[in-house]
Amino acid sequence: MLEWINDFGWIIWLTVFLLLAVAEMLTLSLYFILMSVGALAALVAFLFGAELWLQIVIFCVVALATTVLIRPLALSHLHRGPADQLSNVDRLIGRSAVVLEAVSTGGGLVKIGGDIWSARVQGGTEIPVGATVEVAAIDGATAVITHPSTHKASGTAATTA
Repeated sequence: MLEWINDFGWIIWLTVFLLLAVAEMLTLSLYFILMSVGALAALVAFLFGAELWLQIVIFCVVALATTVLIRPLALSHLHRGPADQLSNVDRLIGRSAVVLEAVSTGGGLVKIGGDIWSARVQGGTEIPVGATVEVAAIDGATAVITHPSTHKASGTAATTA
């Protein structure tokens, strides 16, 4: 068994690297990806002919060093900006939209900015094509819009679709 490890250790280190990378994709914690850097370092050590014990030490040292030194810097870059900053679809709430296909409680189409969204009206009757509405919420891939009669003329909804 030890002879096989000495001959094909690169397979083990590559497998460890891939498993740690997959674990990082599932957790997004920035621990596993930095540990996978240690596995790559051990792989390089194997390719240069290092003994198994040295490969394991290199893996541990590099994984620990990257976790201690790089993770805090990476997290600080990820958490830049104000805590209340809106992201993704939350930015669409309150924006104006133009109805492209009549919208009822059963569905329809609107254009928000440059994107076309499926939509449904939040209470009320069907909204005709060409009407300007306001996005009240986003429910999955559907924009929930308010009827023009309840459409507020606020500064946040002043952006055009």
